[in-house]
Formats: sequence, structure tokens, C-alpha cells
Amino acid sequence: MKKLSELEKDAEGVIAAVNGDPRFVSRITSIGLTPGCRVTVIKNEKNRPLLVYSRDTMIALNRQECDLVEVEGGKA
Repeated sequence: MKKLSELEKDAEGVIAAVNGDPRFVSRITSIGLTPGCRVTVIKNEKNRPLLVYSRDTMIALNRQECDLVEVEGGKA
């Protein structure tokens, strides 16, 4: 499994796990990023927030948040 931040632009993956404290997990799952959800990386530039597309929504996540989300598939 890879961290969400390790996926390249245009890579697709399926969320395998969301780690972190209960507050973080609650926030991330409430915006639709749940295990089993398919995500596509729209933008992944160094030192910038990651832009992902999931469930008909674009979501910006900072690097620290992306390191807590594990994905299967995609190319690193």
C-alpha cells in the first residue's frame, strides 16, 4: 500500500485505510474519503497541497493529511 501523497498526477487508487486521531478520521470520512472509495490525483506538485477527485468532488488536502491516507493501486 502507498500513501496518497505518493501517487503521481492522473493516478487512480482505492482508499484502503484512513489513519490518525479520531477527529481527523471523522473529518476525512465526512467529506467522502472512506475506505473503498476511488480517488484520482488531479495535481501533485512538490510542497503544495494535493488535489484529488472523488465522488464528483475535488478535494484539496495538505501533505500531512495525505500521509495518513493509504491507497491501493495507482503508480507511485
